[in-house]
Amino acid sequence: MNHKLEEVKNSLKKYGQEHLLNHYETLDDIHQQKLLEEITQIDFELVNSLYKNANQEAKKEKDQITPIEFLDKNKLYDDYRKYEKIGQKSIQKGELAVVTMAGGQGSRLGHDGPKGTYDLGLDSHKSLFELLCDSIKETNKKYDVMIPWFIMTSKENNQATIEFFEKNKNFGYQKDKNLFFFIQGELPMVDMEGKILINEEGQIKLAANGHGGVYEALVKNKMTNKMRDLGIKWVFIGGVDNCLAKMTDEVFLGLAIDKGVCSASKSVVKVRPEEKVGVFCKKNGKPSIIEYIDITKEMAEAVDEEGELLYGESNIIAHLFNLDAIEKMGGAVLPYHAAFKKATYLDKNGKLVVPDSPNAYKFEAFMFEAFGEIDDMVVLRVKREDEFAPLKNADSAGVDCPKTARELYKKFHHLD
Repeated sequence: MNHKLEEVKNSLKKYGQEHLLNHYETLDDIHQQKLLEEITQIDFELVNSLYKNANQEAKKEKDQITPIEFLDKNKLYDDYRKYEKIGQKSIQKGELAVVTMAGGQGSRLGHDGPKGTYDLGLDSHKSLFELLCDSIKETNKKYDVMIPWFIMTSKENNQATIEFFEKNKNFGYQKDKNLFFFIQGELPMVDMEGKILINEEGQIKLAANGHGGVYEALVKNKMTNKMRDLGIKWVFIGGVDNCLAKMTDEVFLGLAIDKGVCSASKSVVKVRPEEKVGVFCKKNGKPSIIEYIDITKEMAEAVDEEGELLYGESNIIAHLFNLDAIEKMGGAVLPYHAAFKKATYLDKNGKLVVPDSPNAYKFEAFMFEAFGEIDDMVVLRVKREDEFAPLKNADSAGVDCPKTARELYKKFHHLD
């Protein structure tokens, strides 16, 4: 018997996951070896721990939550030009890189393919990727530079993403010179009994480990090494689904440099106290984000002497870090959160199960969970209509959908 197969069987028996080999004999040699390799890479202790916590209310320590200070970009006045000049100088020296998190599919939008390839419906028919690239290229042209662009994909969409870029001649970029692709980490999905699922191909059912995995992925894929080789000092990280993201903001960059912090984040003010968004705060003296489910009504409605919400700075996933901070956060062990999702899988008889409702857990880490690794950050409030056009839902939802994102984009760029 294959020695590796015997080792895998013993390991699976120890953790009660023997079913993972139910379809082993039906696979060809290549897929058999792939399955064995996938199984040997599973941290079963971690998976068991995550499953046990999935149905339990996590024991939360009594954190001290306090408001975080912020600056309003539109009220910087004389300092605006100072920060702008500092940021311009850094960009001209080639110290800024952009990371776009693009591991998701566009299925919620009715799009068959990576979310970044979605056509927003503009007259130009440009994809989200191209709209973001246009913003970077505008800065490239302004300062005669080529800001390196790093795209985080997933195993699910990596090949399709690369092919899409190649089809579009990489939007003027050069792969492996100033355009880099890297894949985020994954964790097995488990059913309601804690059994790891098998996908349609007889392999382990894996799911991306959330945007909190971006730091680890940058380090493990040696992207931070490439950044150092390129002379990068600052990295903007944002999502692919905000077509108004201002990723090369001179004022934002200059502010972080001038304040001597290793991180800065952009925010938009909450529309109303009860809006369901995560907001910036300080947790035990460290920068953090508190989710809306953890905000009490009293906290949500609390205001300062000027009538401003004390917890009113919404997270729009627009973050700036220096390279040292990313490497430090990339080595941190972040907590995972369980999400109950619908997942197709092969049952023990080899039959494909396509559920009508959530039936499995996936595990994700959040970016802000790593903020405790850094000492301080600057939060810069920006105008929602200038920098935030999220694309999360189908048009039927009426909010954060193609229609609203398209309208915001057209209005900002005066396309009507």
